[in-house]
Amino acid sequence: MKLFLKRFNAFTFLLLALSLLPFLSRAASILLPMDETQKDHLKSYGIAFWTLKNGVEVNWLLNYRGGSFMMGYSKQIEDECNIRGVSYEVIADAKAAAIITEISDPSVNMDVVKLEKVPKMAVYSPKNKLPWDDAVTLVLKYAEIPFDVIYDEEVLAGVLPKYDWLHMHHEDFTGQYSKFYANFRNEAWYREDQKVQEATAAKLGFKKVSKMKLAVVQKIREFTAGGGFLFAMCSGTDTFDIALAAVNTDICEAMFDGDGVDPQAQQKLDFSQTFAFQNFTLDRDPFSHSFSDIDDGPVRQVDKTKDFFTLFDFSAKYDVVPSMLTQDHDKVIKGFMGLTTAYNESKLKPGVVIMGEMKTQNEARYIHGEYGKGQWTFYGGHDPEDYQHAVSDPPTDLKLHPNSPGYRLILNNVLFPAAKKKKQKT
Repeated sequence: MKLFLKRFNAFTFLLLALSLLPFLSRAASILLPMDETQKDHLKSYGIAFWTLKNGVEVNWLLNYRGGSFMMGYSKQIEDECNIRGVSYEVIADAKAAAIITEISDPSVNMDVVKLEKVPKMAVYSPKNKLPWDDAVTLVLKYAEIPFDVIYDEEVLAGVLPKYDWLHMHHEDFTGQYSKFYANFRNEAWYREDQKVQEATAAKLGFKKVSKMKLAVVQKIREFTAGGGFLFAMCSGTDTFDIALAAVNTDICEAMFDGDGVDPQAQQKLDFSQTFAFQNFTLDRDPFSHSFSDIDDGPVRQVDKTKDFFTLFDFSAKYDVVPSMLTQDHDKVIKGFMGLTTAYNESKLKPGVVIMGEMKTQNEARYIHGEYGKGQWTFYGGHDPEDYQHAVSDPPTDLKLHPNSPGYRLILNNVLFPAAKKKKQKT
């Protein structure tokens, strides 16, 4: 009898252990790998954003398998990954702990950044239809990351403090209509845009579009100084600084604003007003597509097959911010052109962090800096997957480029405001 009870108890214990095994070894986390095993890198950022929106923290594993994401397991997150076609791994407590231990080792260039809040997103973009698209808007829609569209009236009405993050459409903040006068002044869309801009300026009490745009960039500068995060590409970068520097002068010819340029415009530029650039020389030719010598695009001689820029390797544990902004599965990025393509490094202010450059050409492609309590990132070029995007070309279909390293840099900036504030180590 005792032998029977002993065997019965052993058998019962075995059944109990087997029944508990799924719970003891159950998945504790979901890992979104961001190395070459990921089927859709771009939509992975959307999963991270969606997870935050649903009240679950996300760990951004800097330099671990291409900058992977890890969050607590739930069937809802797993289902969402399957719906969106994002690769994921279900891992147990022990595996998650081992990953954190590996990353925490002082000898490895990795770190963990907690993403805690859903950033409130805005895109500065005109309401009227123009014959070019915007890479940031395209990738936000593809990744299913929600955003509001605002423009001059909203900015000047004071809406920016509602947002954590602002992207500036490929705008010309100088009031020269992207300097498209030479080729497109007779196009219906060009005339309509000029009409709309002038009407808006008059409605808001400005005599010139350039003065309205100056007020807009000053509001955006205030937003950044107050702790906002600003991201811009193409001409939205250098014309932003040019407009700020031209605060005390008129740099627009008569076909743009009805009167001539100030003969002393160059001498009156105030570089103390700008974020990134200084000591630049204006291109005052209204028939030129160039704004100044900040952009190397008009003079650079680089064959398309050799046009690449390299991302810097930053210390994840000490240089946390640039490490976040450069997470990628490829450190060599295909170059791409735009109205503003590449920044002449001799025109950068001290303190500007170069995150991506083509060293042989002395040109920066991806730069970052701080202003007041906030931060900004400028990214040269128009579309990372369209080498020479022209006016009226169709928008890029990101279904064909789900693993684009160039587009990933945009999305790093999108998630950056979600990060728990972490002091830089010294």
